[in-house]
This record gives sequence, structure tokens and C-alpha cells, in this order.
Amino acid sequence: MSAVTIETTTAVDRPADTARPVHAPIPLARVAGVELRKMFDTRSGFWLMASIGITALLATGAVILFAPNDELTYETFATAIGFPIAVILPMVAILAVTGEWSQRTGLTTFTLVPHRERVITAKLLVAVGVGVVSMFVAGVIGALGNILGTAITGTDTIWNVSAVEFSYIILANVLGMLIGFMLGVLIRNSPGAIVGYFVYSFLLPTLSLLLASSQQWFEDIQLWIDFNFAQGALFEGEMSGEAWAQLATAGTLWLVIPLAVGLGLVMRSEVK
Repeated sequence: MSAVTIETTTAVDRPADTARPVHAPIPLARVAGVELRKMFDTRSGFWLMASIGITALLATGAVILFAPNDELTYETFATAIGFPIAVILPMVAILAVTGEWSQRTGLTTFTLVPHRERVITAKLLVAVGVGVVSMFVAGVIGALGNILGTAITGTDTIWNVSAVEFSYIILANVLGMLIGFMLGVLIRNSPGAIVGYFVYSFLLPTLSLLLASSQQWFEDIQLWIDFNFAQGALFEGEMSGEAWAQLATAGTLWLVIPLAVGLGLVMRSEVK
């Protein structure tokens, strides 16, 4: 009776041409480039981005037409332009995140890039980049409006916003954009996140002011727990060490912790 020998083939013994190829991961820059193009690909996305420049032009024209001559300063133009942009930029961040779930493209995106944290990081970088560039564009439009307005009225051109103050304004708008990004990650639904942002931006500050006016204990700690209120120092251009600490504390409560919770849900949620 002869022995039967069974030969086994391991992965090392296989021919080189039959081994599964190992592909390099998609670079983060390429993922970010795709996310940037997705912001402009849809009609709604294009007009949302275009509305930043359109509202800046409309606000500049309104200041030239209706503002008194003695108020034609760069600060007036910056304030008029800043308000609508402060509302639009968070919408951009929300739609950048929730598009994967609202438009049901998440399955394709996370199949091509299995590591979800890379996609979310790319969305965050693009959103912040768009916010910073938009603020510089708005600043240029405001500067041109200041020059044109004072030339029309024959008044002196006043530049009463310093570089430091402008950087504070940019930071304040980026923080507002990050709030929109956080709500998009946490809720993952465009209408729900937009409603949540308006509740956060308009309803909660009103309730906070009412509570501070009636309760002394809350008035004493309002700057430490009300993120909207703490950001006021950025718009005023006066940031002390205590103001930075208040901004960091309130930001941790309203931005960092909810964002961490939302990221945990994104990593574990089922994509359909």
C-alpha cells in the first residue's frame, strides 16, 4: 500500500502574476479636489457658491446708495457684506457633508475611498478653504465699494479695519462654518441640519439673552457657555486672554464635543 502525498500551495508558492495587486491609497489632495468639484457640479451648489459674490455686490451697492456720507467707511462695507456671508457659508459646509446621504452618493464615495475619515477630512479642508477664500473675495469687493462710494460722494476714504481685525472676522466666520459642518456630520440630512443651524444661530442666542437678563448667575457665565456670544469679541476686534479662554471653553461645548459624537456616528452608520 503506497502513501499518498498531498501538496499544498501557499501564497508564497503562487506565481507572481497571480498575486493580488496592492494599490496605493488615493492621495488626500485628490480626494479634496473631487470634493471641491462636487461643490460646483450641481446647479444648486453652483448658485449657492455664486450667491457669496452676488450678496457681497448687493450689500456694497446698498451701502453706497443708502448709507450717510459720514458712514461710508470700510467697516460699514465689511459689516454689510459680512452678515449675509455669515449665513451662507454654514449652508455650504452643511451641504458639502450631507450630500453623501441626501443625494445617496455615499455608497459610491465610500466604496471608492473605504476610509471614511479621509473623505470627511477632505470635506473639512475644502469647506474651510472655501470659507477663507470667500472672505478675502468679500473683503476685496468691500474695498472697491469703499473707494467707489467715497469717490462718488467726494468724501475721504477711511480704512478703519486693521489686518488683525480682519483676521478675527475671518476666524469668526470660519467658526460659524464649522458649526454648520458639525451639524451636517451630526444630523447627516440637509433640511434637518439647516433647520438645526437656524435654531442654533437665532433661537438659542435669544433664549440665552433672556435668561441672562433675568438670572444673574447665568449672566456671569454666559460668555463661557454661549458660543455665539463668545464670538462677539472676534467681530469687535478685541481679544484678551480671558476672551480666548471663553471662546475655547464655549467652542468645546458647542463644537468639539458634538463634532466628535457626529464623527463617531459617521464611522459606524450604515451607508445605503
